[in-house]
Amino acid sequence: MQRLTWPSRISYGVGAFGKDLVYAIVATFYMFYLTDICKISPIFVGNLFLVARIFDAVNDPIMGLIVDNTHTRWGKFRPWILLGTLLNAIVLFFLFFNPGLDAGQQLAYIAVTYILWGVTYTLMDIPYWSMVPALTDDEKERDTISVIPRIFASAAWMLIGYLGLPLVKLLGAGSQPLGFTRLGAIIAGIFFLCSLVTFFFVREQVSPRQGKREHTSVREMLRILGKNDQVIVVLVLALLFNLSFQLSNGFAVFYFKYAIGMQDLVSCYLLAAGIAQLAGLFGYPFFAAKFGRKAVFSATGILPVAGFLVLLVARFPAEETLRWWSIFLTGAVINLGIGFSLGILTVMLADVVDYGEFKLGTRNESILFSTQTFVVKLAGALSGFISGAGLSCIGFVADAVQSPAAVLGIRVIMGGIPILFSLLYLVIYWRFYRLNGSRLQEVRAALAGR
Repeated sequence: MQRLTWPSRISYGVGAFGKDLVYAIVATFYMFYLTDICKISPIFVGNLFLVARIFDAVNDPIMGLIVDNTHTRWGKFRPWILLGTLLNAIVLFFLFFNPGLDAGQQLAYIAVTYILWGVTYTLMDIPYWSMVPALTDDEKERDTISVIPRIFASAAWMLIGYLGLPLVKLLGAGSQPLGFTRLGAIIAGIFFLCSLVTFFFVREQVSPRQGKREHTSVREMLRILGKNDQVIVVLVLALLFNLSFQLSNGFAVFYFKYAIGMQDLVSCYLLAAGIAQLAGLFGYPFFAAKFGRKAVFSATGILPVAGFLVLLVARFPAEETLRWWSIFLTGAVINLGIGFSLGILTVMLADVVDYGEFKLGTRNESILFSTQTFVVKLAGALSGFISGAGLSCIGFVADAVQSPAAVLGIRVIMGGIPILFSLLYLVIYWRFYRLNGSRLQEVRAALAGR
């Protein structure tokens, strides 16, 4: 049985902190940056997000194939983590840099940099998450290790959510474009330093049990995905979860600025989100051990539904302190369930890797984990399109007082649509997921026997 030392566990988590600082600033503020600061049409932004993320997502299984066929003195994961980080950090700077082009050139510049950002993020994100099954083959330790990077990632999201706009104001000295440029440059530097920590202090522990290297072809990749019925279930769950999560987080700044009328409250909501996600991640191993994964999974859907319902219909108190706490508690309820989800979906996908080896005789971490990145980016594409197209359909006007119909539309996008995704998430898990209890033990026993 292979175990990972605590310094290595923490070093692995540090890598997640850096990369999620990057993803958080793009997912949370890039649409706002384009529509309200660069004055780009919401429908253009929505279509760009859809096309770019789908294009990028299609590359993810290919990247997983490349990583699975990589064999170097540093392993098959770490070289790609380092290279991808360097390239993505460079592109991130230009993503929030406005070179002062004319209208047509600016649209082309935005499209090219956004697509490049997604492609370079893939280079490091897929090998990073693909390492999870290769770090340990112990079930309980895997539960712990899977949660550690999620904790660091949630801390990154919390910092960006709570401090993002204040830092833009501080760094820009009154100029939001300059503030975003400087903040992007700082985050790019932190990102690279964090990945260096992971590169130097984390090592692969688990090798394929058949004891030989296999070259995985495209045809073999398709066979692996097609024959592993449980990976399809987990991918659908991950898609629905990320649609709900990314849509609400990325749209929060619009909701609080235009539906609530106080943009500063987005920091309160996102602070609550970060704290609650951390609580869910820290608590996941305890609650899973005490109540079982099925019970915890139910909470991952029920809690967000309750919170999103408040965002859809509630009128928050006029008194400042009561309003702040009501928004904070609403964000906490939603994101406690999201925190549980972040932990349990990572563990479920690691179990799917074992299940694939049990059924097919090959261990393909990168291919299977690349599918998770695929659906995360597909969810980002769809949520961005829903946001952009939705804003256009409801008659949204950037930096202006919205009509009652537009305010209602903003509430539906922020609260109503995520409710539907969360309910579907629960139904599909209970109907189709099988790797629980005795079935999972059967898979592990068979692998141990080999």
